[in-house]
Amino acid sequence: MSGGLSRRVLQRLLPSGTVPAACPGSWSRVTPSCCGLQAGLRFMSGRGTMNVFNREMKKKQKNWAASLQDGHHYDYLRDEVGLRVADRVYDIARTFPLALDIGGGKSHIAEHLSKDVVERLFLTDISEKTLKQTKQSEIPTHCVLADEEFLPFKENTFDLVVSSLSLHWINDLPGALRQIQHVLKPDGVFIGAMVGGETLYELRCSLQLAETEREGGFSPHVSPYTAVTDLGNLLGQAGFSMLTVDIDEVQVHYPGIIEVMTDLQGMGESNCAWNRRMLLHRDTILAAAAVYKEMYGSEDGSIPATFEILYMIGWKPHESQAKPAKRGSATASFADLSKMGTPTDAEKS
Repeated sequence: MSGGLSRRVLQRLLPSGTVPAACPGSWSRVTPSCCGLQAGLRFMSGRGTMNVFNREMKKKQKNWAASLQDGHHYDYLRDEVGLRVADRVYDIARTFPLALDIGGGKSHIAEHLSKDVVERLFLTDISEKTLKQTKQSEIPTHCVLADEEFLPFKENTFDLVVSSLSLHWINDLPGALRQIQHVLKPDGVFIGAMVGGETLYELRCSLQLAETEREGGFSPHVSPYTAVTDLGNLLGQAGFSMLTVDIDEVQVHYPGIIEVMTDLQGMGESNCAWNRRMLLHRDTILAAAAVYKEMYGSEDGSIPATFEILYMIGWKPHESQAKPAKRGSATASFADLSKMGTPTDAEKS
């Protein structure tokens, strides 16, 4: 992480409750009592938010993963998705003076960007140990220890907001999207990636079948994810315009089910739902391994794990943006348009 942001800039963008902490580079900690929490609660007030995930457990999981000596070996999925998010940033022909990476961890997006595209960057994460391992980048970066559910930034602050493989652990995703739209400047853009509903379907199915056979029922071991059919509506309800949503699949091959689960732990991607089952019986794991190989195994003996990645792009409305024509303003009907490609009798002859 190179460079830093001036104290004057930090005071303008961060709330007064921000406390510096010992960490390489420019770094701040946001305490729960600061105005960032109040801003987050303002978006959530009056809404029945479901508390699906234990955020404190997720923080512990990410801190544990960051403490592994060989933790970089588990970054392959985040690096790949971060690269694909960066590609979408490059597709927009403009320079972003100030950007925000939500749940950026080790900065898997910024390492693929240049200072010609993003001039300055704020990077947040819930895990302090992960932030301390932020990768080197030519972009001046300021790390902020903050929960992604409560963004501690002022309205109309950022030209660009990005997020990669973080939003699927948010309890109130609609509220989080509204906060992102809130901190964007008019005509600012949000580019994000999160895992979708079909992620790890092989692991989920194998565990359910094995547990049903050995224990007479099953418990959820893979977290619930957002369906792609819901994502466009959520972005629209959050106030974004000119929406783009697309799906990509990343398939990784492993020697066996133990390696799949070990790598998920190393990524900090273990299940943190409140209703998760803490332990799996040894017999159930062995049965699940057999089911996995039987149903999904490859000819070379490996097993696939599929990650469905949902990419989203949304813009904060601005008067300069193109707008759809008013209803009833069309000058030609679909019937007229269909005749345009049909040759006349004279042309036929």
